[in-house]
Amino acid sequence: MTGSYQSIRLALVERVARITLVRPPLNILNIAMMGEINDALTKCASQTDLVAIVFDAAAEARAFSVGVAVEEHVPETVREMLDSFHSIFLAFERIRRPAIAVVDGPALGGGCELALACDIVVASERARFGQPEIKLGVFPPVAAILLPRMIGDKKARELILTGDTIEAAEALRLGLVNYVVSSDELEQKTESVLGRLRELSGVALGMTRAALDLGSQSGFESALKQVESLYLTGLMKTEDASEGIRAFMEKRKPEWRNK
Repeated sequence: MTGSYQSIRLALVERVARITLVRPPLNILNIAMMGEINDALTKCASQTDLVAIVFDAAAEARAFSVGVAVEEHVPETVREMLDSFHSIFLAFERIRRPAIAVVDGPALGGGCELALACDIVVASERARFGQPEIKLGVFPPVAAILLPRMIGDKKARELILTGDTIEAAEALRLGLVNYVVSSDELEQKTESVLGRLRELSGVALGMTRAALDLGSQSGFESALKQVESLYLTGLMKTEDASEGIRAFMEKRKPEWRNK
């Protein structure tokens, strides 16, 4: 299984689907790119013997991904943007196979959320993680659900409310990533993890992932719908959300009106 895309590459090798982000230098996730990822995941869903889906970045990129395109947060496209982005995470729920993120460089905003949603994260020593959305006057819907479950409520609130970025070593300590290795060792460590998964039943892995989801959450899809509603009908109606997005695109400091 392969795919012909503009912003990603899709390949299936030995029961593993690899989705590589190819929108250098920063792999900013626009609606078109997210559509390609969703199409690739649809193809993955038909592979009954699949044992894992790997997300990584092309060698020419400087980041895993620095997040969703800010210019698509405007009222005309924000609904389509959220639908496209959140469809990726809902596809994880449907496919029910282990997802692995291989992070070499920054994973910020939506890029960090993509890593959060993966079951296993293999990071390089130069990886960084953060949810800087608050600095634009908005919040990260997926991280608001997943990050507290992953690293604990207090630290998750701090990271989301301040927009701070953490280094790979701190991400490992908090439990956000599973392994930290040098950039040169990333592929070797990833293949080591995949080698263990390839020895297992794809069906059993799928059922186990579903059981883990049931045991760890009250329902991601229902929670996401509620957070989406808050984002679209509450947050995006505020003057500060519009100002934060506009200031980012105009490369200036936002002037908050607190309304």
